[in-house]
Amino acid sequence: MPTVVLVGTLDTKGPDYAYLAERLRALGVDVLVVDAGTAAPRGLTPDVTADEVAEAAGTTVAELLAAGDRGAAVTAMGRGAAAVVGRLVAAGRVDGVLAAGGSGGSSIAGAVLAACPVGLPKLLVSTMASGDVSPYVGAKDVTIMYSVVDVAGVNRISRLVLGNAAAAMAGMARDRSRADTATDARPIVAASMFGVTTPAVEAAKARLEELGYEVLVFHATGAGGRALEGLAQAGLLAGVLDLTTTELADDLVGGVLTAGPDRLTAAGAAGVPQVIAPGALDMVNFGPVDTVPERFADRLFFVHNPTVTLMRTTADEMAELGRRIGAKAAAATGPTEVFWPDGGVSALDAPGQPFADPAADTACRDALAATLAAHGGTLHRVDAHVNAPEFAAAMADTLHRLIQKGA
Repeated sequence: MPTVVLVGTLDTKGPDYAYLAERLRALGVDVLVVDAGTAAPRGLTPDVTADEVAEAAGTTVAELLAAGDRGAAVTAMGRGAAAVVGRLVAAGRVDGVLAAGGSGGSSIAGAVLAACPVGLPKLLVSTMASGDVSPYVGAKDVTIMYSVVDVAGVNRISRLVLGNAAAAMAGMARDRSRADTATDARPIVAASMFGVTTPAVEAAKARLEELGYEVLVFHATGAGGRALEGLAQAGLLAGVLDLTTTELADDLVGGVLTAGPDRLTAAGAAGVPQVIAPGALDMVNFGPVDTVPERFADRLFFVHNPTVTLMRTTADEMAELGRRIGAKAAAATGPTEVFWPDGGVSALDAPGQPFADPAADTACRDALAATLAAHGGTLHRVDAHVNAPEFAAAMADTLHRLIQKGA
């Protein structure tokens, strides 16, 4: 029988969790309840008490209550719950994790779900689901369901929502894929892609698959870059084809798809072979046109679709991006090569296209080359556009060589 972990604050959400447990058991699923509250539980008795959760966080419930800091208590209980659930997952006792709550409960759940592996069913019913859910999803495959009403007792609306959540989790837990991935012995390569670099990544992927690799493609949307970094940090990758480093432009200028300042560092720190290119550095991403900050009013824009507005990076911004990529590449502890496409860095950066700006590209290329040279490195220039088959092949073949050299 599959087992689902329910994790939440039973002092305030006990009746809601009792209903979830009842529905899951009726659907043929066993339940383990982890209490992350700081007062006496209501509605059901937990399998893992709040005291045990606090202990896993290196504190006690009494200490948290005495401090009188709700934010610190939520953070600590989230950390402890993540440790508890992590041990259960490692022991093979978990087929899914389900949580429900408001802002505090969702924060605790976010810490727990972030610690769970990709592929393990993860579902959060939250009052926060209609807004920015990135703190709860992070770079993991978390499913979020809007609670519609507050998670504050079972009523004719919450009964429907929580019932659907229980049914969804029961289905995922029962039918969780049992495919034995260990039978696929191919080494894994991660590649970064955007719509404007798709032809290049698809060509490189095909070449790497011919050479015997399984290629995982990550959409460079901030979360995609963080997911790629996470796999590299976890030691799951044989190599990284970081062809699309556009998230660095959003981090520098203030776009909405930043992956943070640590993007393009995990593979280097882990010694993973990597090949890097400036794919889509010509653009910074925003939402609909009317959401672009006023300070950028005089910049060059391209409406990619009704929900995505692209802004061309300037020569100064491109030069700084070149320096940043060069420094990150130079700091890598593993074999690293950097390529430059002389014909343009994205589908919009080509002769006749709206973001064609040879001066800006040259500023980036020269800064990148100078930074690499200062650390004994070399920039590999290719007389082709980033999406040209020969550019993709050069990167793929180089990554294969670096991986084989270290094998």
